Amino acid sequence: MYEGFLTDVNGIKLGHAEDNVALTGTSVILCEDGFTCGVDVRGAGPGTRETDLLRAENLVQKVHAVFLTGGSAYGLDVGGGIMKFLEENNHGFDVGVGVVPIVPGAVLFDLAVGDSKVRPDFNMGYVAAKNAKKKDETMGNFGAGCGASVGKILGNDFAMKSAIGQSSVKVGDLVVSSIVALNALGDIFDCETGKRIAGVYDRKNKKFLDTNTLYENKFKDYNLFSPANTTISVISTNAKLTKANCNKISQMAHDGYARSINPVHTMNDGDTIFTLASGEVNTDLNLVGILAAKSISRSIANAIYSAKDSGGLVSYNGIK
Repeated sequence: MYEGFLTDVNGIKLGHAEDNVALTGTSVILCEDGFTCGVDVRGAGPGTRETDLLRAENLVQKVHAVFLTGGSAYGLDVGGGIMKFLEENNHGFDVGVGVVPIVPGAVLFDLAVGDSKVRPDFNMGYVAAKNAKKKDETMGNFGAGCGASVGKILGNDFAMKSAIGQSSVKVGDLVVSSIVALNALGDIFDCETGKRIAGVYDRKNKKFLDTNTLYENKFKDYNLFSPANTTISVISTNAKLTKANCNKISQMAHDGYARSINPVHTMNDGDTIFTLASGEVNTDLNLVGILAAKSISRSIANAIYSAKDSGGLVSYNGIK
């Protein structure tokens, strides 16, 4: 396991809520006093909320929470519950007659793992926000990782259970951390060891199969495979960044996906990374991006290392 957690950045709170029977859940990152935020969406099948306002030229400069959730597009309903919690505590964009909490978020597809009729909703969003705390070391089958899986080109009989992972990297006063809800189509690697740690797994013969080779050899058979993927993440940092800077960091952080997930950013993924910045430390933008990609890769590995068998899916800990 790699060290560090998203909440190593001051001003960040993290909370989770999940349904362990239906196998779905939500993770909420609160930054109640407002953090600068950016996003970069690389997958071709995203489900997102409030991402247009993160464009550099648009009015709102800070957000008050970001969520990662299961439930596919149905899971976007959690945003309302998070807004309610923030409004009750007077956190949001001041509009004169009250506050409007700014809450972007992204969804992953976990409907094929548990009960597809049960999804994260308004109440789960509220509970996850209420559960948020300043020090959160949660990893594994929790929150948005409850129903996550990887290596899905041959369906659930060959897929593996994934989860959520966290990590952080520090250079001097600079802190860059991340949380990843890993729900990828592709095979997963620990990029610092070069070892394949999850993916398409042949349980009978106890070996990994290669997603790219499978697709190359039988691509006609896989053209209609389920769009049951998407890896969604949040970077947090104490760096002083503009919205444009945060968008760039999110872009650079996708290198962490590319190093650890193969294939990635397909037509059937909705891969999305948000970046939150508290604005405390002056630093070099390139350094923040380099550390963001490193943290993302480590969080991906931690998502696999912390996963447990669930929903009929075997995990890294179930086969090692």
